[in-house]
Amino acid sequence: MAPDELNTPLGQDKPKKPSKPEKLSIGIPQLLAGVLGLSGAVVIGWAAFVNDPLGGEPTAVVSAKPEAGAPAEAGTGEMAVAKIVSKETPPPTPGGTQTVTIIDGSSGQRQEVAIPSNQPGAAPGAPKPAADPRLLETTRHGAIPKIGPDGARPSTVYAKPRQLSAAEKSTPRIGIIVGSVGISASGTADAFSNLPAAVSFALAPYGADVDKLAARARSENHEVLLQVPMEPFDFPNNDPGPQTLLASLTSDQNIDRLHWLMSRFQGYVGLMNYMGARFITSEQALGPVMRDVAKRGLIFIDDGASSRSVAGQIAGGQNLPFAKTDIVLDAVPTPVEVDRALARLEAIARDNGSAVGFATAQPATVARLAEWAQKVESRGFVLVPITMIAVKPKSS
Repeated sequence: MAPDELNTPLGQDKPKKPSKPEKLSIGIPQLLAGVLGLSGAVVIGWAAFVNDPLGGEPTAVVSAKPEAGAPAEAGTGEMAVAKIVSKETPPPTPGGTQTVTIIDGSSGQRQEVAIPSNQPGAAPGAPKPAADPRLLETTRHGAIPKIGPDGARPSTVYAKPRQLSAAEKSTPRIGIIVGSVGISASGTADAFSNLPAAVSFALAPYGADVDKLAARARSENHEVLLQVPMEPFDFPNNDPGPQTLLASLTSDQNIDRLHWLMSRFQGYVGLMNYMGARFITSEQALGPVMRDVAKRGLIFIDDGASSRSVAGQIAGGQNLPFAKTDIVLDAVPTPVEVDRALARLEAIARDNGSAVGFATAQPATVARLAEWAQKVESRGFVLVPITMIAVKPKSS
């Protein structure tokens, strides 16, 4: 029997809706994997088909113009690629420059370009005067002066003598030594800037960059002395510094200290005591030191620290060129007193034919010396470096 409408469940005869197709589900990990795979394929393709002249080495982009007179590469412009390979970088060239290799980014063409070095204090094209290797002896402390195998003496090789006219040869000579160069930065700068070449510079062994200062002084035609710290009467309350020569030490100990001091820099014509009022009065202590100075072809300058100094007597016995300071010009470091000391120095030179003045590299002192040096020769004197006054005294 056919079902009637009363017995049929409601909704059974409604038409069914067509089902929708299922959506394709793709997660984030699968998407990233696809991107990486595509990137890898691009890299492999580039490596296989593109010619890269740089070969994968580290590079830096710099602006480089060809040197004057060098033909420019077509199509490269000013921008090029410099290969950074430290093992192949050429050493610095003379004159304060360094060579850099420039490689064209498209053609691989190499070009050598010289650029100024950035070494502090180095003027482009200005060579640094080097010590003569003939005059160097190797010790455990470093190189120290010696007489060369051909008889060349440091006091002669490193001297900066003035050429005097016939009239000037009979003119009273004045030598000025400015000491403690390298200790005061402002005083040292003033000394280099304002004092004439005939003024000699004495360098303490403890100054900053003392080897560079000595080289600069020589390049500007100043004669150079090494100041050697020696024992004063009130040592150790008054201590000149490390490696001071002491009367209480043996001669071997003092010579070892002397060689340490001598090795601090090179290019000096001789030595000068720094303090030393006690040491320089002891023949037993000073004698071995002076003998070592003499055998190395140097001169010795007594700074006048003691009226009882035996340095002149020992120098005579060793045939050692010697001079003694007549006046410490800035014992009282005021402009008035420095001027008075310079006037006394002129009087001594007029009476004796020569005189030596000593001063320290302090700005006020250097200023007075610079003004005096401009006028002294107009008063009948000639300003000379210290080797033109130091003489070999006769043996006593």
